[in-house]
Amino acid sequence: MILAGDVGGTKVHLSLYNFAGGKLVPVRDKKFPATDYACLDDVVKEFLTGEEGEKQQIAASCFGCPGPVRDGRLKLTNLPWTLNARDLQKSLGIEHIFLINDLEANGYGIPELAPEMIFTLHQGDPSSVGHRGLVSAGTGLGECLLVWDAHRRQHTPIPSEGGHTDFPARNDREIALLNYLRRTLNGRVSSERVISGIGIKNIYAFLRDDQKMEEPDWLRERMEKEDPNAVIGTCAEDGSSEICQQTMEIFSAAFGAEAGNVALKVLAHGGVYLGGGIAPKVLKTLQNGSFSNAFLDKGRMSPLLETIPVRVILDDTCALLGAAAYAEARAAELSGHSERAASTA
Repeated sequence: MILAGDVGGTKVHLSLYNFAGGKLVPVRDKKFPATDYACLDDVVKEFLTGEEGEKQQIAASCFGCPGPVRDGRLKLTNLPWTLNARDLQKSLGIEHIFLINDLEANGYGIPELAPEMIFTLHQGDPSSVGHRGLVSAGTGLGECLLVWDAHRRQHTPIPSEGGHTDFPARNDREIALLNYLRRTLNGRVSSERVISGIGIKNIYAFLRDDQKMEEPDWLRERMEKEDPNAVIGTCAEDGSSEICQQTMEIFSAAFGAEAGNVALKVLAHGGVYLGGGIAPKVLKTLQNGSFSNAFLDKGRMSPLLETIPVRVILDDTCALLGAAAYAEARAAELSGHSERAASTA
């Protein structure tokens, strides 16, 4: 059995997996509010409380976490936790524990997805094979390069912190947004400040406070009572609010431009994948032209971008699947026993 974790800025999603016919099969999973716990150990112990039989069967575990992992250690980007794989092994009593970047986990998860869990946003050349890019907008903005190994016929995820690079404003409105954020943030503006859940609220505030767009009373009341990002996304999708539509149009264009930048940097003939929790919830908005126009708007390189597929990951367990796949593969290398291979025997 494999224990996998997707550690985010707001929640920790844990799942146990077995294998059947070479494929991952979920056994049990649960989400926990991350800020309610002092450390990851406490979350895992609560998940396994009263399940000693399950714990004894865990052959390996892997956690996908936001931030750069070095020598099995990392300080999380959006949580006050410092993780160490060796300390987790001792605390949890699991022999093989691995920590990898959360986007790296998503990258390993893509081959595990069912076909219906991928939505094609831009067709491109679907038969093309090569490197891929992964851009995930959620609580923050994560990016990963998926390098194609022609000999092994598989992709190797290369984690990055590309979401923290400088926000590249492309037109007058984005320049005005950049200047607004420079003032409100007192300095540098990263792409994550625009292309993320944080970014959606920043764009909305820019349109309301700097561009003086009207915020109806009913919308303000909903924003105060509900999750603001969910309200903005829903009202943009159903067309009930102009300021919400404009917010998501700016977001989509910035998202598309950044996806195009990643495609150019890795020469992503194998496509660009959009991960994270936002894209699946705003598919209608992503299809209205703003995303694709910005993705393709690369001057002399536009014909190249036309050939690159863009696909949306619909399965919110992609990072869990990837963490589980990584844990099994690494444990098999160390122990000489593969649970995935054994399930096909």
